[in-house]
Amino acid sequence: MDDIFQNILNALIQTSWLERFSVVCGIIQVLLSKNNKVSNYFFGILGILSGMYVLFGAKLYAEIALQGYYLLMSIYGWWYWLHNKEAKEQPISTCNKRDWIIVLSIVIGGFLVFSFLLKQITDSDVPLWDAWVTATAWAGMWLLAKRKIENWILLNISNLFAIPLLAHKNLYLFSALTVFLFIVAIFGFFKWKKLMLEAKTT
Repeated sequence: MDDIFQNILNALIQTSWLERFSVVCGIIQVLLSKNNKVSNYFFGILGILSGMYVLFGAKLYAEIALQGYYLLMSIYGWWYWLHNKEAKEQPISTCNKRDWIIVLSIVIGGFLVFSFLLKQITDSDVPLWDAWVTATAWAGMWLLAKRKIENWILLNISNLFAIPLLAHKNLYLFSALTVFLFIVAIFGFFKWKKLMLEAKTT
């Protein structure tokens, strides 16, 4: 146990300013998301770009591909919230049957495709684990862009598996950030639920 805490402490001391910047942006992004603020995407994009550079330096190319997806979804979400008239007026809501079909398609399809690619073209030692984290996060990001309250559930399923995965790869700072994101996502769910109920009563 002492060795684990020492490794975490060493990781915090040795992290670059860019990695710390990425983590700070990630924290700001999730806090803004919790409060239903469109500006969450700006900080999310900054965190993703800086994080991709850090991952490139660590030669974690598969993780870079995942971040690329998050980048595209963040740009889409930002555009959807800002420039789509329907999105501006769209309240927080729950998933309907069609939404769940899309979510399951993203999770199952993403898991199968990414696990296959990780096995075939990378030297990943955790292809299934990595693929599951990615697929559930994909679905959560799609729901976030659609302002569906269940996005917090999907994102936290991903976070729950990502915490030990990142620790396994010795990315202790990112693992600690994910613990924080997991906790904030719980509060985010109840915050969105409150906003959703308030909107129904007005």
